[in-house]
Amino acid sequence: MNKDERAHKQRVAALGCMVCRRVFNVFTPDVELHHRRAGMGWGKGDYRSLIPLCFFHHRGDLGVHGLGTRGFVKHYNFSEHDLLDDVFSMIGVVV
Repeated sequence: MNKDERAHKQRVAALGCMVCRRVFNVFTPDVELHHRRAGMGWGKGDYRSLIPLCFFHHRGDLGVHGLGTRGFVKHYNFSEHDLLDDVFSMIGVVV
């Protein structure tokens, strides 16, 4: 991992869980970095496709891995892509 990747990951992780922000309007600092999978095929995206999620929203029953990509969208009414757009907006990345 190079310096730019490490810095990006730190900035993203510092945002807290993006689902907690959207759903509950709260900051949840303990996060895992999730690679956006929707539309990526079987492989993972690179470090620029990372979304910070708490354990519950990452690997929990109502998380992206627990519900699956389609189930996640159906349950929350927003997608991984929407969350990644939020991340980019908050850290000032222009897509």
